[in-house]
Amino acid sequence: MTMTVGYSNALQMRLSEKFWQVNWSIILLLCLAAAVGVAMLYSAANGSWEPWAARQAIRFAVGMVVLLSVAVVDIRFWLRYAYVFYFLSLFLLAVVEVMGITGMGAQRWLDLGLFQLQPSEIMKVTLVLALARYFHGIDFEDVWKFTYLIVPLALILAPVALILRQPDLGTAIMLVLGGGALFLLAGVRLWKLTFLFFGMLAVIPVGWHFLHTYQKKRLLVFLDPESDPLGTGYHIIQSQIALGSGGIFGKGFLKGSQSQLNFLPEKQTDFIFTMLAEEFGLVGGLGLIGIYLLLVTYGFSIALQSRSQFGRLAALGLTTTFFLYFFINIAMVTGLIPVVGVPLPLVSYGGTAMLTLMFSFGIIMGVYVHRDLSIGRRWASQVA
Repeated sequence: MTMTVGYSNALQMRLSEKFWQVNWSIILLLCLAAAVGVAMLYSAANGSWEPWAARQAIRFAVGMVVLLSVAVVDIRFWLRYAYVFYFLSLFLLAVVEVMGITGMGAQRWLDLGLFQLQPSEIMKVTLVLALARYFHGIDFEDVWKFTYLIVPLALILAPVALILRQPDLGTAIMLVLGGGALFLLAGVRLWKLTFLFFGMLAVIPVGWHFLHTYQKKRLLVFLDPESDPLGTGYHIIQSQIALGSGGIFGKGFLKGSQSQLNFLPEKQTDFIFTMLAEEFGLVGGLGLIGIYLLLVTYGFSIALQSRSQFGRLAALGLTTTFFLYFFINIAMVTGLIPVVGVPLPLVSYGGTAMLTLMFSFGIIMGVYVHRDLSIGRRWASQVA
């Protein structure tokens, strides 16, 4: 009995020590970004906490609990079970094919009763963990051999194929780009990635025939939005009008004409950055981008401090995924790339995306807390 009590006290002390090792600067930045999101969702509902702002605040609070809980977990746990989490996510993607529910023309969600789950969001994290474990377990010299790239390529292409069937082109692109970035960070020669890139370009004409009609329209309208101003081009035209009307300092909180008069579509999700720029102008938009860039800087800094290859690659991969989130969304709403439906991290309304991002930062924080932990390349295979 005495030994049990002593072990319990020792465990509590150890968890408490880890808790206070958390990087609180990152916590502050996450809170600032989430506060911007709640404010914009309040504005999107014309000055009401319902139906978006209050729920988003609750989800962020739950996400913060998730982040702090994940941060104190030994990163060897995530290394050991990386493949388990990956294949569980892949299984959920397959289940979506059979019994997923449809929303906005896409079959992407599973109805679990209390909430709806989007497995493709979870895959963004578990794919990084799986790739980080794979590259952690092989010798650096073997990374350069093409035969050793077959497995990680399969890890990427399997979920991409399932996600394209939903269809969700934005998430599929994120998985490909995020996976490719992790290849490069793991030490894969640049010429091999270039070869794979041009190979993907070569199959674009074939892939064009498998795109849905609305996806083809989005790509064509991207080149000339005025060709369909009341149809597919409406979103980007209204977005650009709102961006331009915001000017340097914006029209003021709750005073954006395009958003408050409902000319701006999907203002609570994909186009929420446009509403921010309309109400707070260039200064407000750059302020949010500044918060994002600080989070990316912290993420890469944490990765470089890690003594383990798995911790380094996991932090680098998840930070890159976070970067792709806001880069693609902002480029999309400003007309630099076609509209592909990627949410603005911590700001756009969405439950699974919010919790997945907070889980990601929990792992990044866990890498920081355990940055001095050295893990041998063969450790994973020995405990598997």
